[in-house]
Amino acid sequence: MTQWLFDLGNSRVKCAPLHADGTLGEMHAIAYGENVIPALDVVLSTATRDEAASAVLASVASPTRTAAIVDWLATRFTTISIARTAPVLAGVRIAYEEPARLGVDRFLTLLAARRRGARPWLIVGVGTAVTVDLLDAQGRHRGGRIAPSPRLMRDALHAAAVQLPAQGGRYAEFANDTVDALASGCEGAAWGLIERSLRQAHDLLGERPVLLMHGGGADALREQMREGELAPALVLEGLAVWARLGVDA
Repeated sequence: MTQWLFDLGNSRVKCAPLHADGTLGEMHAIAYGENVIPALDVVLSTATRDEAASAVLASVASPTRTAAIVDWLATRFTTISIARTAPVLAGVRIAYEEPARLGVDRFLTLLAARRRGARPWLIVGVGTAVTVDLLDAQGRHRGGRIAPSPRLMRDALHAAAVQLPAQGGRYAEFANDTVDALASGCEGAAWGLIERSLRQAHDLLGERPVLLMHGGGADALREQMREGELAPALVLEGLAVWARLGVDA
């Protein structure tokens, strides 16, 4: 029997089947909007109740958006489980004193990184925000950072000063055009945060962690950094770990 996994982010839904052997099937990413439910219907057009009796969900979306998708899932699946952050799970111990305050998406990426190997990881998500989390080789979460993504920075600048375009431009170390300067400043801020986090992690752990990047904006940042691994389905990978453990939601 195939389970389906759903990652409800701030701007998109990602989903993929989890096969009986523990592997993920093809990932689908759908932007929110009026057509999100019809688009999910198309993706699941081959998933009957017999073939996919259960769905596993992780959400950092708004309560209203989450409820709407859960209601739709209830028409498709017999059982729906919702992942929650746990203080200790699958060899990972999180740093937060109040586990519920760590976003479930970040928690799941820690599980996914640990599943990839017992080594230090710097996990960077690039979506609406840039999130940075450090996991040491013993599975201890050492904490993290949250900052606006380059896209959100551009949107905020445009909202405050409409003459500053929200899109466009190319990175340069010292740009000679306003649009390029905006791209350079916003992308450079994200790179600087990641590079400093890598240096500080090395100082803390005595070795440089492996950079593991995910999210819609990760590819562009990784291209410039020229290091690290790209993992577009990292939250779903962690959700698969959570699902296989049969955690009571």
